[in-house]
Amino acid sequence: MRNVMAMGMVVTLAACSKAGGGARWEGTVTDSAGVQVVRNPDVGMWRPEDRWTLTEVLRIGTAEGDPEYQFGAIPAVSGLAIASDGRIVAVDLQARHLKVFTPQGTYERTIGGPGAGPGEFGIQGLQVVIAPGDTLVVSDQGNQRVSLFLLDGTFVRSFPQNFVDGFAFRWDAAEDGRLVTQLRRVALPGNTAAPDTMDVVAERTLDGGFGDTLLRVPSGKTFSFSGGAPEWTLFVPEPLWAFWGDRMLYAVSDVYRIEVYGPDARLERVIEKPFTLHPLTEVDQKVILKGFEKIFKEQGLPPQFVPQFLERVHFTEHYPAFGQGGMAKGPDGSIMVQLVRAISQMTPEEQASIDFQSGGGSPDWDVFDRDGRYLGVLTMPPRFQPIEFVGDRIYGTQKDELDVQSIVVLDVVKHAAGG
Repeated sequence: MRNVMAMGMVVTLAACSKAGGGARWEGTVTDSAGVQVVRNPDVGMWRPEDRWTLTEVLRIGTAEGDPEYQFGAIPAVSGLAIASDGRIVAVDLQARHLKVFTPQGTYERTIGGPGAGPGEFGIQGLQVVIAPGDTLVVSDQGNQRVSLFLLDGTFVRSFPQNFVDGFAFRWDAAEDGRLVTQLRRVALPGNTAAPDTMDVVAERTLDGGFGDTLLRVPSGKTFSFSGGAPEWTLFVPEPLWAFWGDRMLYAVSDVYRIEVYGPDARLERVIEKPFTLHPLTEVDQKVILKGFEKIFKEQGLPPQFVPQFLERVHFTEHYPAFGQGGMAKGPDGSIMVQLVRAISQMTPEEQASIDFQSGGGSPDWDVFDRDGRYLGVLTMPPRFQPIEFVGDRIYGTQKDELDVQSIVVLDVVKHAAGG
């Protein structure tokens, strides 16, 4: 349902959400200069019997036995990609290769390996997305290049990814196949030019060229270079974006405000929800530093350098509204937003499931219907890290009590009438 309002007119909707059952929604919708503003209450429309649940339908991984089903470290950012036929491609940062599995979870092949030669990968910063024709696009920050492969493992070519042109903060692919990257200029050693204060989210071609600029967003300060080494400042405001069909979602992590942009890049809708800032305590910081220590070791950082890198992890005073898992298109055209919960409010299991380097998001995700009305919270399983959302399925990773990582696929079960 699309609401058309006269400017300045405020209405209270008491309608039933197609994704939310029969509960009433007590928010408001206004029109401001042609932009629909949806203001939600802090209580969702889901009744207890309406809430979506999750069912595990596939698990790939083992602690012992066949090494083809063992993983060192699958990253939370673009660590999995799903091909058009449902095959699953996983990045392993420790082994520095990709693994391909059938939709049923059967191992097919390994692509790449450590090194700097054609088809090989560097020591840091691997991401994988899938371009048209099921071409694998692998961002390799260690070798400062992007490599292309076919699903059968054939190496196609590579093109440079020079940090001077901008740090490729994130890669993604739209539903229509467009390849997109978020570039951030950082202060590199020997480069006296001041870094840009805006990130560019732009289309990319498979030869390394640039297409249309989709967004220009304020540069976050979570990751930077200082004194020739990387530095992290956790929970500073970061720009977040996601594809939502032929539209884009945009937010800044410290304000609960989601902007929806149309295919013509025009702002169409703003979705708001109440939010309270929570302080980041010293106890919280200690837990997070332990998480970072584990991440550095998993990614192969030599033990003698781990203390030095931990000294380069800093904190802000408050938690943000969103985790950097960010936003995703969920079932029935819903919008899913990862929340951040204070460490002190989490169980030990929940603390162990957080990927702090990707923003410290919690297992809780707010869910809005396609009109921007708040439905409620969908909570992920303990120690589960969602990575890809495809239809009614969520692809991610999960660690057991011994930190053995598996690929897990969940189905979203919708209990609401009409869902």
